[in-house]
Amino acid sequence: MLPIHAAVVVAGGGAAGFMAAICAAEAGLGDIALLEATNEPLNKVLISGGGRCNVTHACWDPRALVGHYPRGGQALRGPFSRFAPGDAVAWFADHGLELVEEPDGRLFPRSNRAESVAATLRRAALQAGVQLHTGVSLQRAAAAAGGFDLLVRGGGAIRADRLVLATGSHPSGRQLAAALGHGLVAPVPSLFTLALAGDPLLELAGVVMDPVELALHLPQEPQAARAGQPFRQRGPVLITHWGLSGPATLRLTAFAARALKASGYRGELRLDWSGGLSQQDLEGLFAEAKRDQAKRQLANWRPWPALSRRLWLALLQRHGLDPQQRWADLAKRHQQLLVSALRDTRLAITGRGPFGEEFVTAGGIPLGEVNLATMESRQQPGLYLVGELLDVDGVTGGFNFQHCWSSGWLAGQALAESYLI
Repeated sequence: MLPIHAAVVVAGGGAAGFMAAICAAEAGLGDIALLEATNEPLNKVLISGGGRCNVTHACWDPRALVGHYPRGGQALRGPFSRFAPGDAVAWFADHGLELVEEPDGRLFPRSNRAESVAATLRRAALQAGVQLHTGVSLQRAAAAAGGFDLLVRGGGAIRADRLVLATGSHPSGRQLAAALGHGLVAPVPSLFTLALAGDPLLELAGVVMDPVELALHLPQEPQAARAGQPFRQRGPVLITHWGLSGPATLRLTAFAARALKASGYRGELRLDWSGGLSQQDLEGLFAEAKRDQAKRQLANWRPWPALSRRLWLALLQRHGLDPQQRWADLAKRHQQLLVSALRDTRLAITGRGPFGEEFVTAGGIPLGEVNLATMESRQQPGLYLVGELLDVDGVTGGFNFQHCWSSGWLAGQALAESYLI
């Protein structure tokens, strides 16, 4: 049964909502109602990271951590100074869940199962006395003397002293915030793959190259492209059946999300398959191959070992070279063509790929409208805003969840302090 009155109502049973409710309850605040519109709370936790849940990232210094957030940036340095990835690791350990760091810095539960993370949060909420209500969505919220009058789906009414909106990127949360006096930074997709014109790399689907340097050139060079300077990233790239994916591509689209939207997701992508080797460096590798591997066929020896054989053969074919030709017979003009292709392959972007990797949206409530020390609204006292509802988004690797843990923890602490004083 829904309560008629609650000290705190948290709307949204995702990562940030659970963290806010648990931390407020553990800090001594009772009578907390957590509302989840679906019948499956923590759904994004359960499906993230391929069902493993990348809980956070081993980036311990807040000054470095903020660099992984295309939106939010330096504004998050204060919140992360109070609750950073190390604090998240300790919090989960205190609640019975051990996180394990992978070589790339991502942190997963030792069980390698997202259900372990969800179960930890559900258990902590239950033990702290949080009342979870599933299949209940908040439809309207109006400020009233000393609190909020809330209406839920089906006509139920709740009087809340404090209200936390943790509705993620769902439009309903933005509408509720707007009704309570907040503005909105228009949402756009972030963290997505890129589709390419004519499937120029179709035969190479499945190839991974690391590192690759990417440079994105947009037709009108929107202001977000820093006065004509292209967006750049360096790291692993995955060639797919429709275009490009992989960490470097996802980071590129995250930082260029608004500029790509403004350009209609059209532009030119330039790839340096060598990862930043100079022309002189590559010419030196070719000279070594011609000298030391003179009798080998081009197909059987690549300029450097990490260069994908499939990519190398495709470049040979694209430039009309016989893979069975000996290295000793490689003409200077053909070498120059190959060096140029390895350092500067140019591909036309036709749009986004068929799905977003982590379902992330750029946009939401402007950070200037929120006291980031407490996550309380500057527009409406007693209202707290956490998680993806805010104009904050991180790149792939556990950074979006870290913002949820940090903002939820700060809101929970502030709720308890304000109510118990």
